[in-house]
Amino acid sequence: MTKHDNSGRYRETGLKLLSRHSISVGDSIKITTEDGEITGLLMPRYESASEEYIVIKLKSGYNTGIHVGKIKSITKLLDKDEAAVSVKTPAITANQNLPKVALISTGGTIASKIDYRTGGVHAAFSADELYASVPELANYASIDPEVLMSEYSENLRPEHWTLIAEKVAEKIKTDKYRGIVVSHGTDTMHYTAAALSFALQNLPVPVVLVGAQRSSDRPSSDAALNLLGATIFATRSEYAGIFVAMHAGTSDDTISCNIGTRVRKNHTSRRDAFESIDRTPIAFVRNNEIEMQQKDQNGLVEIFSDKPFEVKTRFENKVMLLKYYPGFDPTLIEHAINVGYMGIVLEGTGLGHVGKECFPALKKAVDAGLMVCMTSQCIWGRIRMTVYDTGRDLLDIGVIPLSDMISETATVKAMWALANSEDVEAAKKIMQENLANEISDIIPISL
Repeated sequence: MTKHDNSGRYRETGLKLLSRHSISVGDSIKITTEDGEITGLLMPRYESASEEYIVIKLKSGYNTGIHVGKIKSITKLLDKDEAAVSVKTPAITANQNLPKVALISTGGTIASKIDYRTGGVHAAFSADELYASVPELANYASIDPEVLMSEYSENLRPEHWTLIAEKVAEKIKTDKYRGIVVSHGTDTMHYTAAALSFALQNLPVPVVLVGAQRSSDRPSSDAALNLLGATIFATRSEYAGIFVAMHAGTSDDTISCNIGTRVRKNHTSRRDAFESIDRTPIAFVRNNEIEMQQKDQNGLVEIFSDKPFEVKTRFENKVMLLKYYPGFDPTLIEHAINVGYMGIVLEGTGLGHVGKECFPALKKAVDAGLMVCMTSQCIWGRIRMTVYDTGRDLLDIGVIPLSDMISETATVKAMWALANSEDVEAAKKIMQENLANEISDIIPISL
């Protein structure tokens, strides 16, 4: 749909009905059907949706489709401009005496608001819009928002990680922020968290990634509470580093703050989709109070440590994550060699195994100078490649075991290690070093 196209992708019967009444997307309308009256904002039609329905956004925030054949009358209530100015938000002044937090937007729906002209959702990243969207923020921090990019997280590439890391480093070096919050789409947020964990070491303050499973125009949205929890953690955490803050459960009472290399998205749509793996969360935020978890703080750095802040933001794209399965074709490994890949991360079975039919191709890859690493497709636990003959044979070939490193974290680390090492042998050593809590010393018996 172009800028001047008001059809909203409606066609045939639906478009004729709307055109006859001079109604276009974003208009506030009242529809009378056999079942009663419905009032809302006319929304665009999805390309794959039926042409016999029009879609409106209800006051509740939900969308509903109405069959054209059931419509007795349709009335435009307000012009677009009138609808746009009919909803006003109160002005909220930030307290400059509160801790200062930089909020970097990369995309997603974490701090978005409804556009009452179109019925759509857009990022609320002026300071005024942000405080109006989540007014409670003004009680805990003075927010300095900036839009770095606006991308769905599935579109992010390693070069985007570099941009985000460089922006965070820029904010850190001003020495005026108590914490940094990075808003991010949820689908690849754990990849970015791992990338920042390696690119930005010995941080003096917490850097918290936060997202939303459900957009802010839905009554069940988790956006506001997640952002509030992330901000509270950023201003009160005793530890610095990279963290992910999201719902801890399905109810709106607790935000879980997880170490950036030990967290994974484990559900497509639940609000508590993110879980710490083989490590308890670093903290919970309940009732707007932070509860640091004192039992599992090994490897964390206290805030404002005197350790030198290190910035290494380069990543090597030529790393492949391969999931093994029965019937796996070893020529996929040979393809990685032929097209110039520098590293392969295997997601093997159980304790770190792949079928013996893969051994020749893996040996060829190692002999060709590729770094080949092993993780497990199991969510919890660590690999043990010395238990069975298969694992020992893989070790003899030169496959590098990565303990309980999450496969996504291992892939990101391999990209970072290869880009920041003198050669592949140096990168192999880095892969087995615990740099950012990506390897757990002790796996909890129960989490």
